[in-house]
Amino acid sequence: MADLYVNSRLTIPEKEIVITFSRSGGPGGQNVNKVNSKVTLRWSPALCEHFNADWRRRFVSRHGNRINRDGEIILHSEKYRDQGRNVADVRGKLVNMLLECQSAPKSRKATRPTWSSQRRRLDEKKRHSRKKQDRRKPGRDD
Repeated sequence: MADLYVNSRLTIPEKEIVITFSRSGGPGGQNVNKVNSKVTLRWSPALCEHFNADWRRRFVSRHGNRINRDGEIILHSEKYRDQGRNVADVRGKLVNMLLECQSAPKSRKATRPTWSSQRRRLDEKKRHSRKKQDRRKPGRDD
C-alpha cells in the first residue's frame, strides 16, 4: 500500500492507515463465502502530525459522528466483488471527506433586496390576492 495523497498540502503516511479485510454480506454465492473482499479503513486524525490544526478541527466537527471513542474514523467498502477496488473506494472516500473540509466556509455577507425586487414581490402579491378575490362569490355589497 502507498501513502494516501490528498493534495499538495497533505499526504497521509501509509503507517497511519490501518486496513483490514473481512467477508462481505449480501448476494454473491460462493464468492461471498470464500473471499475477504470487504475493506475496513481506520485512521486517527488526532495522531496525524501532517494535518493542519484548523483543517483537523473542521474535519472533526463535520464528521465527528463517524469518529469512535478511540479517536479513529472508520470507513467500510463492500461495493465491489474484489478487494483491490474496495481498497481504492475506501481510500477515495477518505480523500473526499478530507477535501470537503479543506477550506473554511465563506462567511455570508448580509445584503438587502433591491428596490425593484421588493416592488416585483409586492406586485406579485397584489396580483395573487386579486386573483383569489375574483374567485369569491359576490356578497351583499356587490
